[in-house]
Amino acid sequence: MKHNDNAHGHSLAEDLSTMLQLGSDRRQTLRWLLAGASALPLASCGGGSSTTAASSTSSTSTGTSTTGTSTTTPGTSTTPTNGACSVIPEETGGPYPGDGTNSNSSGVVNVLTQLGVVRSDIRSSFNGMTGTAAGVPLTIKLQVVNANGSCAALADCAVYLWHCDRDGNYSLYSNGVTQQNYLRGVQAADSNGSLTFQTIFPGCYSGRMPHVHFEVYPSLAKSTSAANRLKTSQFTFPMATLNEVYATTGYSTSVRNLAQISYATDNIFSDGYSLQMATVTGNPTDGYVATLTLAVAG
Repeated sequence: MKHNDNAHGHSLAEDLSTMLQLGSDRRQTLRWLLAGASALPLASCGGGSSTTAASSTSSTSTGTSTTGTSTTTPGTSTTPTNGACSVIPEETGGPYPGDGTNSNSSGVVNVLTQLGVVRSDIRSSFNGMTGTAAGVPLTIKLQVVNANGSCAALADCAVYLWHCDRDGNYSLYSNGVTQQNYLRGVQAADSNGSLTFQTIFPGCYSGRMPHVHFEVYPSLAKSTSAANRLKTSQFTFPMATLNEVYATTGYSTSVRNLAQISYATDNIFSDGYSLQMATVTGNPTDGYVATLTLAVAG
């Protein structure tokens, strides 16, 4: 199956897509690729909480919406209190990770080693770059739990998160924003495995459902090298929320692009996305809050 994370025409995306067409099972092929590159070392986060993670509700693609509030339709819990949870699928980091594994027009780029990357608010550029991404406010709340340890919270892990801006462009890579590094940041989980990012709602570019990329690391100290990552994946949002956000100023291109794609035809989510569907509340005026539990093999 074609596994193209981006349709911006960069050669890396095309090469990755071609390689991943060789296997009939997309995720199995990706695991083979990452294993061959030693990208997923056997490691775990430091210290797991003895308490079981609270139940988190996944939503379906037909999320419901009420006046002034966007909500999701209840689905299967990803972290049930009986200690059984499913590992979030491994996915490609795509052609724009900025984690030292590839290059942009100026050479290898690695924001993980840059001063200021550890931050909660990722809307502005950092480390000498200036500029702030405009868009509908979005708070992302994540909890990392151990699928091999009764779904207990994984304390002291770190998450590197990045996504495109409202125009569908990725900082450091896309034309016009190569001198920006906004919408990228690292956060360390607290004792409950929880962390929060303040950002803007990503746009929808041609060929992909809207999504957010992330990598999970054993600790903040080890988050400076992609070789230490435990998990690479993506998550998405309910259709009701997408339609609501894209009806606001600045997202007109996303309306057109979203009409040409669906979860069923997306190269990442077409084989299932229940564990990658964030629960979303809020509205365009006050902003949104997206919540998701990330079960990893800690």
